[in-house]
Amino acid sequence: MKKATMKRTGILLLILVLCAALLSACQQQTEPAAPTEVPAETEAPVEEATEVPTEEPTAEPTEEPTEAPAEEASEVPAAEPTEAPAEDTGAGNDLLAQIRERGTLIIAMEGNWSPWTYHDENDQLTGFDVEIGALIAEGLGVTPVYKEAAWDSLLAGVDSGRFDIVCNGVSYTSERAEKYAFSEPYVYTEIVLVVAADNEDIKDFPDLKGKKTSNSPGSTFAARAEAEGAEVVYVDTLGETMAMLEQGRVDATINAKGSVEDYLSEHPDAKIKIVQTIPGEAVAYPVKLGPESDTLVAEINRILQDARESGKLSELSIKYFGVDLTNPQ
Repeated sequence: MKKATMKRTGILLLILVLCAALLSACQQQTEPAAPTEVPAETEAPVEEATEVPTEEPTAEPTEEPTEAPAEEASEVPAAEPTEAPAEDTGAGNDLLAQIRERGTLIIAMEGNWSPWTYHDENDQLTGFDVEIGALIAEGLGVTPVYKEAAWDSLLAGVDSGRFDIVCNGVSYTSERAEKYAFSEPYVYTEIVLVVAADNEDIKDFPDLKGKKTSNSPGSTFAARAEAEGAEVVYVDTLGETMAMLEQGRVDATINAKGSVEDYLSEHPDAKIKIVQTIPGEAVAYPVKLGPESDTLVAEINRILQDARESGKLSELSIKYFGVDLTNPQ
């Protein structure tokens, strides 16, 4: 009985020893789990790595890109936009550029002063200056647009920008040249003194002193009559002038020889006569005064010179006036 008990005790002790050995072995296998601290070492580099990108990218991009672009951006807008508008403004004010951009040349004329500008039997606008105006527009590469108005509003329309040019036999004078830019002369007129057929008192210009004449306001003809001491009655058309002359409401009138001769050819029974003819003035095209008109005037002069050299200018003068008025008298 004792032997059996001892045997069991021995077996139990053996079992306990084996269990202890197994437990020890298990502990030794689980201890390598300590490498979990190794990852802690691997995490340290991660922290360093995170610090590197955090410090370097934040420091460099913040200082360089932020300041450098700021300086460039402030310099570019300050320099370029300030100069660019000056150039754009100059181009925008250039009359020739405006005309070409618009595609039309706005031409002012009376439309009732034959043979310069008038309506034919079919009521079509025609005349010497109508055709030359078309030549100028063609040379500029645009379409002519004719605007008819009373004489005294033609030049005012150029002042206001309503018209680009006046094509209406405008005489060049030093007084007008102070207010308008002129092309080179394209014709040279003769001036005539006209009276009623039965008038024997007026023979020349000095005889106008104390007399009444009839002309358009602002015309060089009216100015000449006033300079001679005449009282000027203002009218709008040559037809009105001639009617007043025949009716005895005025004593005389001064006008362009071509216009008076054209009137007499259309009204052969008109009771008027030419008593004196004198050299007239150079006729040119007025546009707005100022540097913005320089290129326009230069182009008009080029076109007129081409027409002179080709013979077109002389051809039109003979067609409408019966003589070549393109050279000084």
